[in-house]
Amino acid sequence: GARARRKLLRAAWPAPRHGMQPVDKDMLSNRRMAGERSGLGDSEASDMTTSSASGRHDFEDPAKKEGRGSGGGHWRDLRGDYSNIAILLLLYTLQGVPMGLGASIPLLLQERGASFAAQSVFSLVSWPFSLKLLWAPIVDACFSERFGRRKSWLIPIQLLCAAVMLCFADTFEGYLGDGSSPPQVLPLSIGFFCLYLLMATQDIAVDGWALTMLAKRNVAWASTCNTTGQTAGYASAFIGFMALNSSDFCNAWLREPFGHAPSQSGAVSLGGFTKFWG
Repeated sequence: GARARRKLLRAAWPAPRHGMQPVDKDMLSNRRMAGERSGLGDSEASDMTTSSASGRHDFEDPAKKEGRGSGGGHWRDLRGDYSNIAILLLLYTLQGVPMGLGASIPLLLQERGASFAAQSVFSLVSWPFSLKLLWAPIVDACFSERFGRRKSWLIPIQLLCAAVMLCFADTFEGYLGDGSSPPQVLPLSIGFFCLYLLMATQDIAVDGWALTMLAKRNVAWASTCNTTGQTAGYASAFIGFMALNSSDFCNAWLREPFGHAPSQSGAVSLGGFTKFWG
């Protein structure tokens, strides 16, 4: 190709190593003629001879010459993909909400007097994210052409996730137990296992969709959306719920500053918070 021909020409006429030297017009003419015989265009041969005569070779990345960084590093590369980035952030944020709620359950179980064995049972709910490789080929291969490859999975998953959260919202608080009854860890684990299974499947679909919905130069932004969105959803569910469920926090920051009487309970319960996001 052109690169190999340039190497042959540069090997035949090496450039001076130090400083600038006078340019011989006959030498430049001979080099242009050699470039034409090698198949190089006039502009390519001229550029090569000029750079050789000036004592330098230009190995700059063509993408950088055009003002574009590799991997979508500049904000101007996102033109045309702003809406796609917003969709990815939204989907990954919704994906992180059940994960944040699941992370708060062990703390509530420990507060309600659950044993370490019971807490270890609940820790199995996160397994779908470790095993999603097993059904990832099914998500990629099975779809409806009417809805599209990714929407065939995303829309049902979102509806099922909302149904699970709404159905279990009224029973989650009872499964946690109170002072008179111990926590029921098994049904609580089943409910959150279903949520994690749905979110792991959504993660497969969204990751695959990001490769086709973003421009090729912006594909690297998919991992940024994944990390940012999941962290935002996780933090809003975990930190937000733990703060609003704490009576001390609500009394100090929400009730007393506004003249409300202190209470022994938080502002929201697990069931109410789950129903809100469902």
